[in-house]
Amino acid sequence: MSELRRRSLKDLVNEVKPGFACGEVDANGVFQIRMNNVTKSGGIDLSKQRRVPRNHPGIEKSKLRPGDVLFNATNSPDLVGKTLFWSGIDEEVVYSNHFQRIRTDDEELDPKYLSRWLTSQFESGVFRGLCKQWVNQATVSKDSLLSLKIPLPPLAYQKRIAAVLDEVDILRTKRREAITLLDDLAQSIFLEMFGTGEGHPVVPLGEQLSFITSGGRGWAKYYSDSGSIFIRSLDVQMNSIEIDEVAYVQAPDNAEARRTRVEVGDVLLTITGSRIGRVSAVPENLSGAYVSQHVAILRPVQEKIVPDFLSFFLSIPFGGQRQISDMQYGQTKPGLNFRQIAEFLIPLPEVSLQRQFLDRVSRVRQLQESRARNLATLDELFTSLQYRAFSGALWNYEASGEAA
Repeated sequence: MSELRRRSLKDLVNEVKPGFACGEVDANGVFQIRMNNVTKSGGIDLSKQRRVPRNHPGIEKSKLRPGDVLFNATNSPDLVGKTLFWSGIDEEVVYSNHFQRIRTDDEELDPKYLSRWLTSQFESGVFRGLCKQWVNQATVSKDSLLSLKIPLPPLAYQKRIAAVLDEVDILRTKRREAITLLDDLAQSIFLEMFGTGEGHPVVPLGEQLSFITSGGRGWAKYYSDSGSIFIRSLDVQMNSIEIDEVAYVQAPDNAEARRTRVEVGDVLLTITGSRIGRVSAVPENLSGAYVSQHVAILRPVQEKIVPDFLSFFLSIPFGGQRQISDMQYGQTKPGLNFRQIAEFLIPLPEVSLQRQFLDRVSRVRQLQESRARNLATLDELFTSLQYRAFSGALWNYEASGEAA
């Protein structure tokens, strides 16, 4: 089958118009879509809404109507090019100067199809290559946008392609939401069993640790192609250690290396930088690894507290994360010291109850892993459908007599 004919966007749109900048905020004003309101996958995020005065002169020319396509022309190099198809909400909405509003010739180009195609180009890194960059900012010019050539099947097929991609994307969104709800379920189980501490002793964490330290400085000189695993702050996630790119060290035979070598049952906590507060117990396969200076090793007295229970409590918003956040208040550089960690207040139910809780959470985690595998399959399906759709392989337009 021959490839779809491609046409320049400039021949298929009626209007490309930027929004307006406004430094004023009015709680009773008009909602203005800004960069944070558009997700990388082309969705709308209404969690944070900035409202501008209703008498602003830019409003009348920047109103959105269903069927508009918003192209994020100015953002960071990684985010420039995000695209939103606007289906409308129950109020008047405008958009900022970081966007171009595209209105298509709807007899030639379906706006939802355009939005899907632009999002696929964003995901492929096309706009990062097209943009002009300054410090932490990048812009795709109107001329560069309009010079893009879009594969153009017949209009009826554009609508079918957009509908099929929408359907799979809705399923992906539901799976993500289900995974998030399971996170909430695990926290609900904690509250059900232990409340916010009532009925169980609440004690300083330091009293339940036999050892606390952090990694040594200057370990870059020990980096190697093989040896012992070196755990960095970026490897520590919430209740898991995920090493996508393994770093190895040839550790020296000295007291510092022995001090910073982890054991099964240790709990690792990131203590500096933007990743502060991520926490996980050490699994068996990472016993004997070493940690960077940005990671603390907490060694709980296991007759009193189960490592995974400690990790879970430190990870939840109303538990350790709230205490970590409170300790950062007023600090110019995020960081935790050993004294602060030792002062964390933790609930201390019987070990048997801790293990009962972890058994219940384990079943929730198994469900999450199943949903995550399902989501990965849907992601692969979506990528395949998207590629086939925009390469002309999804339907045989020629056989149908509707070749573009």
